Amino acid sequence: MKIRVLMLCFILLSAAPLFARDKTDVVVMNNGDRLTGTVKGIDGGVLYFSLPYVIETVSIDWSKVVSLHSQQLFLVKMQDGSVYTGTVNSALTTPGGPIKLEVVDPQGNQTLIDSSQIAQVGQTSENFFKRFTGGVNFGVTYTKGNQSTQYNLSGLAAYPRERWLAQAGFSSNLSSSSGTNVSTRNQVNLSALRLLPWKNYFYEGLGTFLQSAEQGIDVQTTLGGGVGRYLKNTDRTTASLLGGVSWQQTRYGQSTVPAGTQNVFAGLVGTSVNLYRFNKTTLNVSAFLLPALTEPGRIFFSTNASYYIKITGNLSWNISFYGNWDNRPPGNLPSSDYGTSSGISWTFGSSLRTAPRSGQ
Repeated sequence: MKIRVLMLCFILLSAAPLFARDKTDVVVMNNGDRLTGTVKGIDGGVLYFSLPYVIETVSIDWSKVVSLHSQQLFLVKMQDGSVYTGTVNSALTTPGGPIKLEVVDPQGNQTLIDSSQIAQVGQTSENFFKRFTGGVNFGVTYTKGNQSTQYNLSGLAAYPRERWLAQAGFSSNLSSSSGTNVSTRNQVNLSALRLLPWKNYFYEGLGTFLQSAEQGIDVQTTLGGGVGRYLKNTDRTTASLLGGVSWQQTRYGQSTVPAGTQNVFAGLVGTSVNLYRFNKTTLNVSAFLLPALTEPGRIFFSTNASYYIKITGNLSWNISFYGNWDNRPPGNLPSSDYGTSSGISWTFGSSLRTAPRSGQ
């Protein structure tokens, strides 16, 4: 019940209205072309730009841009971990040199940055609802021979700010076929991350609620946190490592485990890798290892991986893998639950990256 309520809250949140922005941004290309519209963001070496007379968002090679002027608010993330908030405009540069961007924060402070050192630029706003970003995935498979049906539904909503990020995600998988019991797996992930004063370092808190029919888990609650570092943070690749501690409570079905509930304190090691290719594909991989401290020798491990191929606009096709392992499950319960799915993805909000860190 708890997981269903959290999933409902997420769906309501992702349905929040996203208001239109003024189409007054100007981009000038190195061949002299001048475009007026709305800058959506910069990511993976791509400038995403919306034109009032074009239905889809236009993808522009960022290296071909010589001038950019906008009065919208953006979050600008640099490769060294620095983050700036403000309007973005190009500054005077030497012919043939890299474009310089001037970021002016809401207080009027100006910062000049080298565009070649930018990891990502995404829209933000003083309006609460305009700051959200995320997406929803859905897929279904039906086989007539054994009347088998499989469906998967997942999503992510994130609220990024200059020094911190909060996000909530869910995934739901159901498989049924003639003559067998229905197998379900539902998971809700919550996380909050804040940058530390040292560049590329952060601390993060995680919360996960898991239900797995395959492993006999009614509800598995995991709370943890620790300190992490971005090992690589460019416009094409981000990779991070997290270390800390966690607490895990698992309530098993009474028919399989008479004891019912187990509590475990464990260490926490997490990693996340995200790869981006010019407006075409994205690969997200996250993994968490929890070595039990109160039960030496017992290890929990989980991973999630998703590969996206853009179809058009905000639509993509994706294939995903999930897995959850316990090397010492109680009774005769299975030690693992894993599977794959594929379907259609739709994204909303700005292009700010929301890495699926809370995969445990």
